[in-house]
Amino acid sequence: MRITYLHQYFNTPSMSGGTRSYEMARRLVAMGHEVNMITSWREDDGRKDWFETEDAGIRVHWLPVPYSNKMGFKERISAFFCFAWGAARKAASPPADLVFATSTPLTIALPGAYAAKRQKVPMVFEVRDLWPELPIAVGALRNPAIQFAARKLERFAYKKSERIVALSPGMKDGVVRTGYPAEKVAVIPNSSDLDLFDPEKADKVKFLDARPELHGHPLIVYTGTMGLINGVNYLPRIAASAMAGGTEMRFAVVGGGNQEQKVQDIATQLGVLNKNFFMYPSVSKQDMPNILAAADIALSLFIDLKPMWNNSANKFFDALASGTPIAINYGGWQAELLEETGAGIVLPPNDPDRAAKILGDFVADHDRLEKAGLAARKLAEERFSRDKLANELERVLLAAAGNN
Repeated sequence: MRITYLHQYFNTPSMSGGTRSYEMARRLVAMGHEVNMITSWREDDGRKDWFETEDAGIRVHWLPVPYSNKMGFKERISAFFCFAWGAARKAASPPADLVFATSTPLTIALPGAYAAKRQKVPMVFEVRDLWPELPIAVGALRNPAIQFAARKLERFAYKKSERIVALSPGMKDGVVRTGYPAEKVAVIPNSSDLDLFDPEKADKVKFLDARPELHGHPLIVYTGTMGLINGVNYLPRIAASAMAGGTEMRFAVVGGGNQEQKVQDIATQLGVLNKNFFMYPSVSKQDMPNILAAADIALSLFIDLKPMWNNSANKFFDALASGTPIAINYGGWQAELLEETGAGIVLPPNDPDRAAKILGDFVADHDRLEKAGLAARKLAEERFSRDKLANELERVLLAAAGNN
């Protein structure tokens, strides 16, 4: 097939952030398909017009639209529509048998539907988050008129789609609640790159030698965005409780975001910054395996909000692939997986003292920790291999194209 793949926030492994679209696209190319990726160049480096690169056989078309997690809500919305407007004509240009548009943002459906109509081909839409449910739940969309428009856009995206890919069972349920046929929704979660995060290939010494402040202590890491929904300000509170309890654990955050300064301020106020709580800048995906190999526990955190239970966070699946035990502070399908397999633990969302005690007991039990790491890697191999899930995605795309 000739696939036009739209993802506003596409990343290659040399960039920081999730690489699901890159990994799926390069595998589709390896299967014999042609992939044109329509995306945005987020660096504000003076570029003004489309430019093209090729990576792993993917033809990547970049439109400069500056974006950062540190932007305000209005700036983000402006970036979403700016890209949607610019991407529509570009997406309709390369000959295609199918258009595959992946959110977020939900506005990606606009250029996707336009390109599909112009080319007279089907669109498959991928739901990575339930919009507008999440921004409404966190209070980002408060205006009733905007909420109404966002829900109309959600239903427009689904109506124009021949098939839908949801990243979790809960996301599928959300799509089906709108009236979309359940049999046309496939659940393909984020996946584990077994080769990149192979524990035998990672070099944890390299990461620790560059950060002697972490050496010789049980290490708990959070890798990823510090946004409003991530609730990373919970972590310095856990660190403060751990310090008060006399444990030797070290906590490290690797990433950035609009809550970075707030997390740092809380850590300073609690007296843990650069004592048992450390913050480091974002790294590329290629550098992540060494960090996870050095960690005793990897964290996936969110604010205490039930809609977030449906998430499919990259960091969760990267930790599985690296054989690193996982701790999360939310319920839902991932919590059930950890409880079922023993690959990690579930922390209380609003009790840092209890969370610190649970983490301390976990790292102190070396046998349990080792078994959890083995269970994590086994889960990645058996259920979340990126190769396996790419094959599932190909079947969905072929089915959609075949129905055209």
